[in-house]
Amino acid sequence: MEPGFWRERWAKNEIGFHLPMVNPQLIDCWPRLALPAESRVFVPLAGKSLDLLWLRDQGHAVVAVELCETAAEAFFEEAGLSPQRHVSPGFVHYTAPGIDYRVGDFFALEPGVLGVFSAVWDRGALVALPAPLRRRYATQLATLCQTNTQILLMVLDYAQAEMSGPPFAVPAAEVQALFGGAYAIERFITEDILDLEPRFRARGVTVLNSCVYGLRKNQRVVSGARSSHA
Repeated sequence: MEPGFWRERWAKNEIGFHLPMVNPQLIDCWPRLALPAESRVFVPLAGKSLDLLWLRDQGHAVVAVELCETAAEAFFEEAGLSPQRHVSPGFVHYTAPGIDYRVGDFFALEPGVLGVFSAVWDRGALVALPAPLRRRYATQLATLCQTNTQILLMVLDYAQAEMSGPPFAVPAAEVQALFGGAYAIERFITEDILDLEPRFRARGVTVLNSCVYGLRKNQRVVSGARSSHA
């Protein structure tokens, strides 16, 4: 999707993708990563997710990246936080205790600019992107992760022909194709959630599964892979 699409969605408050609670599957699956409390955690395309506060409250230092500054402003206002704001090339930074929130283009992040982090929580980033950008996203994420970085990845699986995204369907075969070359992959949860999502049923979806995977970075990205998939 073009950046303007998401900026317009936020400007019009058309954010049905926002979950007004901490994601239950994050709470259920996060302990399986067995991270030390002080670990740094990266959340791409974070929006105003309450998951950021939950991760911070587990003792983690949270680094979030989001395209739309409206989302950052809404997050801190609704959380009752008064962040410090400063600008660096390409990004606007909002910082508060335990949270480093950066507004800018995820694909413009350079390796090392985020520092070392132990885990990634992706609830809504991959499924927000059409297929060509999903490949680019996975390649970019691999360049940002260090060896043994873990990713908790939540995706939706449904018949894409039944509904146009976003959110897009990402079946198990695509997760393997996108990440299998650089990560060990384990499926944690597959849950039928159609009865919990009437808006999907109204749009013609007949089967809707929410799937959570645990990934662990096990090798370096081959030099040049980033540009070959851009």
